[in-house]
Amino acid sequence: MNEGTHAGENPPAIELDGVEKSYPYFQLEDIRMRLVPGEVMGFIGPNGAGKSTTIRILMGLVRQDRGEVRVLGHPIPAEQAAAKQEIGFVSEEMRLYGRMTLQWHMDWVARCYPGWDAQYAKTLLRRFDLPPQQIAKRLSHGQHMKAMLLLALARRPRLLVLDEPMTGLDPVARHEVLSELMEVVTDESRSVLFSSHHTQDVEQISDRITFIDRGRIIESSDKETYLERWRRLHLELPAGGQLPMRPGVIDVKASGGRSSVVTTNAFTPELGPAYEAAGARVREIQRMTLEEIFVAEVMASRKERAA
Repeated sequence: MNEGTHAGENPPAIELDGVEKSYPYFQLEDIRMRLVPGEVMGFIGPNGAGKSTTIRILMGLVRQDRGEVRVLGHPIPAEQAAAKQEIGFVSEEMRLYGRMTLQWHMDWVARCYPGWDAQYAKTLLRRFDLPPQQIAKRLSHGQHMKAMLLLALARRPRLLVLDEPMTGLDPVARHEVLSELMEVVTDESRSVLFSSHHTQDVEQISDRITFIDRGRIIESSDKETYLERWRRLHLELPAGGQLPMRPGVIDVKASGGRSSVVTTNAFTPELGPAYEAAGARVREIQRMTLEEIFVAEVMASRKERAA
């Protein structure tokens, strides 16, 4: 297990240690994650990578085959009921009661959770432009997802778990939801796990990035440090020239003629001069977007596993 919690400290919001789950055609392997109080983790992976399975295990909806899970200090699934009192969970698969109004849902959640903030709920109704007397089955998809987020946020949970909350939202609805989430994450006592395959959304609000692919965690790092490590170098080689092997280079592609593009996940300012000393001309050094990094990371991981 990760480093223990000292006396008087809040426990990690999420701890997974060696978690595994097997299905006939998919396996979650040795999942290790740690989310500390006040941190926002972007949990990124292609469809079918294992994001939702990991979250279902966290929420006690699926029992792991092996490994330990603790959420807000509670072992899961043994103490999931206690943990869920302080978790706000929103998933694209969740549905409201179709014949009931949004107001009915708000009143019901308020009765179940003493931390319900009625004034904040009214604020969210206004910001999300949601009609409280509208029955759920007549809400658009975007309105439905915003309603689910309202019901989670107005409880003021210590941990917010969002499983693909942006799926199917139009650009305006995505902007509204992201804007509210960016306000929420300024609260340093609240932790957020934001699962998505939309890297642009994750990049805006996350402190930490965790990549998962084919049931394995392939990277988990502080976002700013992680982005700083990655670069793409456009080089021009002399006739017959060869690029020297450098630590952290994960891909080299010819881009026509004598040009090559080098992708590295261990960039230092000395890398360009090192290539120039070997005879190459450095035409450009580019920063990479999180989406570009994610694709490069996944492809490198798959190549390594296939070797």
